[in-house]
Amino acid sequence: MNIDEHGEEILESLWIKTQEEKAGASAADFQARKALEQLIEDGLVVSGGDGLLSLTEKGLPEARSVVRRHRLAERLLYDVLGTRDKMMHDKACKFEHLLDKGLDENICVLLGHPKVCPHNKPIPPGKCCQAAASRPQKLVSPLSELRPGQSGTVAYLYAPEADKLQKLMAMGVLPGAPVKLIQSFPSYVFQAGMSQFATDREMSDAIYVRLTEDPVH
Repeated sequence: MNIDEHGEEILESLWIKTQEEKAGASAADFQARKALEQLIEDGLVVSGGDGLLSLTEKGLPEARSVVRRHRLAERLLYDVLGTRDKMMHDKACKFEHLLDKGLDENICVLLGHPKVCPHNKPIPPGKCCQAAASRPQKLVSPLSELRPGQSGTVAYLYAPEADKLQKLMAMGVLPGAPVKLIQSFPSYVFQAGMSQFATDREMSDAIYVRLTEDPVH
């Protein structure tokens, strides 16, 4: 179903108001009247006798998908791109509309199936999250959670402090770079390229690795 940006924003707002805040919403809450009328015509939204809007059975999964894509976009902007400014919500709004359904699954896997957005709001799980729940380990894990001998490629770095990020980059720890954990005690020793480095738990927690081997033995 082709829903424009205004329609998706209405669906997102209705999901938050009705499903999370358990509050009501009326047509007066939305300026994009044509988009709202189209949602009602398409059977995604219904207006009750009390004038309050609600999502239909057809509209619920569509709204859930929009919320999921928005919060995954925020997670990606925050964790991978280091976006910290007050405009992150607006940037995520623009980004979510660019995410094709299905691409959000790839981003979710990349991020290790996060459960909350940077604002601590729940991210509705997808099919990939259900599949991951049956695995003993995530496809993307912090270096600190790997077993010695496990290897993969750097998925992303979660290092809010600039000096920590710069130190990792100086080691050659960049997204896409091969990495292998050598030992986990007394310090974490890993190989990146042809070099080996020893780090503490905090630094190892900042390196998220996409495993390239089956973690199950």
